[in-house]
Amino acid sequence: MSWREVIITQRCKLDYSMNYMVIRGEDTKRILLDEIAILMIENYAVSLTGCLLSALVEKKIKVILCDPKRSPQAELVPYYGAHNDVVRIKQQIEWEDDIKKNVWTKIVEEKIRNQSKLLKRYGFDMQSDLLNTYIDEMVIGDATNREGHSAKVYFNALFGMQFKRSDTGNVVNGALNYGYAILLSAFNREVISNGYLTQIGLCHNNQFNHFNLSCDLMEPFRVIIDDKVKNMNMKEFGTNEKHILVDELNMSYKINGMEQTLLNSIRIFTKSIFVALNERNPELISFLEI
Repeated sequence: MSWREVIITQRCKLDYSMNYMVIRGEDTKRILLDEIAILMIENYAVSLTGCLLSALVEKKIKVILCDPKRSPQAELVPYYGAHNDVVRIKQQIEWEDDIKKNVWTKIVEEKIRNQSKLLKRYGFDMQSDLLNTYIDEMVIGDATNREGHSAKVYFNALFGMQFKRSDTGNVVNGALNYGYAILLSAFNREVISNGYLTQIGLCHNNQFNHFNLSCDLMEPFRVIIDDKVKNMNMKEFGTNEKHILVDELNMSYKINGMEQTLLNSIRIFTKSIFVALNERNPELISFLEI
């Protein structure tokens, strides 16, 4: 099972040989492809061979390309993710609105519940209790936007009353957006591996968003990045801080009563979502224990 997140920061050539990725720079290193879950390329002076790119796609390794500021800019997305893509996509198209709304409601409830737990952990008892009342007020499909109300209370408590998610120049927002992008890539990998389309979401339906479904599924996991960023207490958001966030995918969490890496937890959760949708039973969702 793949588990490594490989980050390429220096100028080099990436090649393929005998199921290994060969890194040719000042020194030559070899990494078994079967161990790699995510390959992040931060340096513009990196070159990749077509043979390696084909092998990365075949192994379903998520490849993330960064901009000059080392922030995720694009990713390699294969045309086909499972042997029965046609069946899975047909199922996805046929998901009825009622089951999609019910699954989305469970996702939003879990997101707010995780936010409440985190606020409680940091001593924001009043705000935590308020979020729990929003869960009690939840209606199908979150038609009254309890998620939006919770977000305002949550971020103001966690990062201060002056904090705004729309402030693009804020160091905290830079870290949050980077961490969320890493999560999104991990979810894209699992959605595609299961044979579904990332474009067709449960709630998100932006015509310019290629990853609507992944954006839906990652919502309960955002709190992990929020917690990490809060603890980092950053003065600046640089390369070291970015690598800390990427490494969070290797951290241990509990799901279905078992300890798993975050990456494996995402895999288990995503599969359970598809089972819940196809079986029309939201109770089959396996949520992460925060």
